[in-house]
Amino acid sequence: MKLCRFGPRGAEKPGLFDKAGRLRDLSGVIPDLGPEELAPASLRRLRGLDAQSLPEVGGEVRLGVPVARIPQIVAIGLNYEDHAIEANLPIPAEPATFLKSISSLNGPYDEVMLPKGSEHSDWELELGVVIGKTARHVREAEASAYVAGYCVVNDLSERFNQKQRGSQWSKGKSADTFCPVGPWLVTADELTTPNDLDMYLYLNGVRRQTGNTRTMIFNVPELLSYVSRFITLHSGDLVITGTPPGVGEGVKPDPVFLKAGDELRFGIEQLGEQTHKIVDWRPIAPEECP
Repeated sequence: MKLCRFGPRGAEKPGLFDKAGRLRDLSGVIPDLGPEELAPASLRRLRGLDAQSLPEVGGEVRLGVPVARIPQIVAIGLNYEDHAIEANLPIPAEPATFLKSISSLNGPYDEVMLPKGSEHSDWELELGVVIGKTARHVREAEASAYVAGYCVVNDLSERFNQKQRGSQWSKGKSADTFCPVGPWLVTADELTTPNDLDMYLYLNGVRRQTGNTRTMIFNVPELLSYVSRFITLHSGDLVITGTPPGVGEGVKPDPVFLKAGDELRFGIEQLGEQTHKIVDWRPIAPEECP
């Protein structure tokens, strides 16, 4: 299934895309698409629905973050060898982990807002993994059973705040709008090859990132097993798995960073595509927050 949430920010409804690509309204079946609805029993119920019997949503609608009430975002750094090299950092012997604030969540086509005073904002296309049930000290061979689905994520990063303001990466990763997710969540039963997906990113029409998840240093089951030794994962949690080479910081001889007016377009095979306009910082009203 391709599950989504649609409608104005803060008033999204659950939906799904049928086999013909038509958006269907799920709000008569479930109240939202959050941690409870991602549990295995709930997903089995949704898989049993006749999509053609659901109301079709006509016209242009905004798509929001496909999962509501995400409890936490656990991020993996330097999980592609070529990216570690371009970042001038050692190849990790164990997964590098950090937390990204849920206040950074953003829809798949919403504007991306630069942090106040930013001159070093960068992109990081990543495979997102959404958890479906509590995972604690999970064995690698069983890790895939804890996945509800997969999605496209961008781990946008303000490099100066990330690397020049102490040792904690989160302050450079958690700006408002810096974690766009979607356009949909593809359930794990439909996507059986998360470790072999082509990835791409364009900035202003120029190809900047090209990759495939098969080149990850630690694949999805390895990551989930590892993370669950240190952090208990719950239904609805989002794990983002690292970026392939081609970030702006790595452009030689002169790095390329995001500026107002830029346009990003990026996607992952079978998981859809996002597009974003980059805008300058401005105060955000409470109703605009995730």
